[in-house]
Amino acid sequence: QVQLVESGGGLVQAGGSLRLSCAASARTFTIFDMGWFRQAPGKEREFVARISRIGRNTYYADSVKGRFTISRDNAKNTVYLQMNSLKPEDTAVYYCAADLNYSSDYTRQAEYDYWGQGTQVTVSS
Repeated sequence: QVQLVESGGGLVQAGGSLRLSCAASARTFTIFDMGWFRQAPGKEREFVARISRIGRNTYYADSVKGRFTISRDNAKNTVYLQMNSLKPEDTAVYYCAADLNYSSDYTRQAEYDYWGQGTQVTVSS
């Protein structure tokens, strides 16, 4: 069983920045591709970003491309989401997720094997 614990959420004004962290309990963190999803009130959970096992490849939703950066530190078993130029529409609970197997559609929630409990990000206008 893998445990994922997110942190770093909070309240920020539009245009500001936050960095989310997700610490994994996995003994071999590098066997997972890691992703971030978010869920706004009344909306479905949506894909935000994904990073491959050693960080060589990254993928982003169009809505965050150019503003968000996903990265990982395998020595610390941690994945990050740097969020810049935040907008009120970025307000959501952000979840990190771990994918053990190659996924042809990495935007699908069902492709991910483990999930964190989420951290709230609120962007005020």
